[in-house]
Parts: sequence; C-alpha cells; structure tokens
Amino acid sequence: MNILIIEDEKPAARLLQRKVEKLGLQVNTMLHSVEEAIAWFQNHPHPDLIFLDIQLSDGLSFEIFEQIDIKSAVIFTTAYDEYALRAFKLNSIDYLLKPIDEEDLEIAVNKFKARTQSQNISLDFEAIKRMLVNPLEKEYKKRFSVKIGQQLKVISIDEVECFYSENKGTYIHTLDNRDYLIDSTLEVVEAEINPKEFYRVSRKFIVPLKAVKEIQVYSNSRLKIILPTYKDDEVIVARERVGDFKEWIG
Repeated sequence: MNILIIEDEKPAARLLQRKVEKLGLQVNTMLHSVEEAIAWFQNHPHPDLIFLDIQLSDGLSFEIFEQIDIKSAVIFTTAYDEYALRAFKLNSIDYLLKPIDEEDLEIAVNKFKARTQSQNISLDFEAIKRMLVNPLEKEYKKRFSVKIGQQLKVISIDEVECFYSENKGTYIHTLDNRDYLIDSTLEVVEAEINPKEFYRVSRKFIVPLKAVKEIQVYSNSRLKIILPTYKDDEVIVARERVGDFKEWIG
C-alpha cells in the first residue's frame, strides 16, 4: 500500500508518520507545500491514501486539486472546528482534528481499509474551500453561563483554569478556585473553544495553556500538569497524547 503525507511542518509530518506506521502501514513519501505536491503528482503514480494538511506553507492544499485530478483516498488533517468540517463527509473523505488522537487515526485508517480499493474518488474541493477559505471568521466561545440556585452566572473563558468531567457531569474550575456544573459534555466544549489556547490532555480534562503552572514527568511515559488551584485530582496527560501535547505547547 502506497501512502503519502502532505503536511505543512516537517516535525508534524514525522509525528504523523510514526503514528501511521504504528498501525502497520508504511509511509512512502512526505511533502510540505502545494508547489512540491503538484510537481510530485506530475511525475509519480497516485498513492492509495493521502494524509493532507489543509493549510500548507504556500497556500491551501485545495490548490493541488485545481491542477491535478487526484485519484487517491484522502484523509484531511486540520485544526479547523469540527462542526464546520461536516462538509468533509463527501464520498470517501474523512478528516482528523489536530492535535491528532491515535484512536481517531486508527478509526479513520480502518474506514479506509474497509472500502473497496476500486472505488472512484470524487472530491468537491471547491465546496470545502469556500467554507474554509477565511478561517479568521471562526468565532470561539468567550463565555459560559451556569445556573446557581435560581440565578445565572456568566463565566468568562479567561477565568477558566480547566474543564473536567466527574460522575457523568462536566465542570468548569475557575482561577479563583471554584467549581461550576455546566450543561454540556467535554466533547461539545472541546469543539467550542480555541484549540490554540486549550488542549484536551485526557478523557477527563481540558486545560488552557495559560493555566499550566508546571509540567512534571510521570509514570508510564506520561506527564503531570500542575494547575494554580485545582487539587482534587491529578491532571495527567494520557500517554498517547504526550507527543501532540508537547507539540501544542511549543
């Protein structure tokens, strides 16, 4: 099976390569720009599967489709909001939100494997491009309303020290050491907040970069995060997320 990665940043490409090869697949080529990809496709047979970053160093990856009739299956990799990306569910298209979770990657690869290899690929890249050509229009949630007795309290996103789940409930822990139950799930919260500022370190916790007071090496190749006031439980970066977490914090 011939697999190609087109990813803007070389470290991110190598990280994705390692994750893909852990699933028993071999990455044959890695490219990093629109210009490089177009030149490559003009001189090589199309691969079975492409992992394709949307924003490349010299433009949107959709520009590749404008010049090349891609015959490969495509899994997009992107930091764009999950709800906007429902348009990607066209034919054989799938997508992975950055930072890429290994479980999500395995599910996407298994979808690809389950398809018949003879299926024709037809990508409406213009429709997707129109939705994503101006990502700056995306508005992330700036505040949350919580019910306290018969009153509503508004909590600014700047007050959040972490989001966490406990006993089937989802909570905001604020920088003034208070906890508030919210009518949501961590999955919904994760899709509503800025991924450059917040990271889901495990199934239980989402933390903002500005609240990370200290990072400690923990057992089983994991990391432990020390927050300013939250002490009810250990905030541990899941082992499969450590690589992406390190990349996120820079």
